[in-house]
Amino acid sequence: MFSKALSTAAVALAASTLVSAQTFTECNPLKQSCPADPAFGSKVTCDFTQGQCGAFTVADGTSLQYNGNGAVFKIQTESDAPTIHTGKYIFFGRIDVEVQAAAGQGIVTSAVLQSDDLDEIDWEWVGGDNAQVQTNYFSKGDTSTYDRGAYHPVSNPTGSFHTYSVEWTSQAIVWLIDGAAVRTLTYAAAKGGSSFPQTPMQVKLGTWVAGRKDAPVGTVQWAGGYTDFSKAPFLGYYKSIAITDYAGQDKPANGGVKEYIYGDQTGTYRSIKTSSGAQSSTQGSQTSTKASQTTGTGASTATGTGSKTTLTTAVPTGSNSSSTATPTTASPNTSAPSGSSKPSTVPGSGAPHGAAAIGSVLLAGAGVMVAQLLL
Repeated sequence: MFSKALSTAAVALAASTLVSAQTFTECNPLKQSCPADPAFGSKVTCDFTQGQCGAFTVADGTSLQYNGNGAVFKIQTESDAPTIHTGKYIFFGRIDVEVQAAAGQGIVTSAVLQSDDLDEIDWEWVGGDNAQVQTNYFSKGDTSTYDRGAYHPVSNPTGSFHTYSVEWTSQAIVWLIDGAAVRTLTYAAAKGGSSFPQTPMQVKLGTWVAGRKDAPVGTVQWAGGYTDFSKAPFLGYYKSIAITDYAGQDKPANGGVKEYIYGDQTGTYRSIKTSSGAQSSTQGSQTSTKASQTTGTGASTATGTGSKTTLTTAVPTGSNSSSTATPTTASPNTSAPSGSSKPSTVPGSGAPHGAAAIGSVLLAGAGVMVAQLLL
């Protein structure tokens, strides 16, 4: 769908600006025959303080470093959008991610669950807002309304680590901060289930620039203003993540599940089939893919056509279990702020809630515009 002539940075930018309403997927199973989704089928834990985790693929153009604070997501210029994603999927489940969001006006840190048919569950941190975090959800890429977002107070998210979780079942989605529930969306409350995210999802982690000079005004307002790159680098840290697959149930799976298959084009959880056999497509053959990764900074080059909603185009061939590499020594400017101290001035909301709400509407539209311009 994207032109092959595009630079890696441009592709990364297009994908990053869609984080609040994913509008691009390489293969939408509600519209065509697509490869089956490889399943986690159990629990995977990644300790990024120990280095790269085999459960994740590093997006083209992304180079990460690892230190005692975990994976360092560094933004130095407007075109930077470091991103990693899982090659495998969960079909209901739980994620627990330990994050210190990147500080900086116009800088966004995000942890997202996303499906091939554009269901989505989000955590987002705006770097100029050191008092709260945002949650959101989308169903089937529906951007006709933007009334699903919410704001939640959290202490010093850009200067200290917190654990942010999503518990996702067929009955409800629960967002938690440090183990305490801050928001619950029931299946019934999401338009009787028709707007409830319910298809197998990948996990994506990243940081990106919403305060670009060429960004739409609404995007910039939502992000709290234009980014001042004289203050770069802007560093976000992902210390660890636990991913638990429920494999279509409302409790953790015990393994044995290999893939998830769309049984029809309704996009309901009841239509998703679990399989313990070899990978196959929903209605046709699956294209084999391979990914090659380099050690050290965690840069990755991918080939093939299998990752669908991601920046790269390959599905990792690793096992379900987490893996670690020898930690890479980070450069001095990748260290966390000394003592992770709270800034002397803490904005109440980055941008006022009204402006942020308007900005989030335009942000999704901006993502669509960028994607269209890059075709």
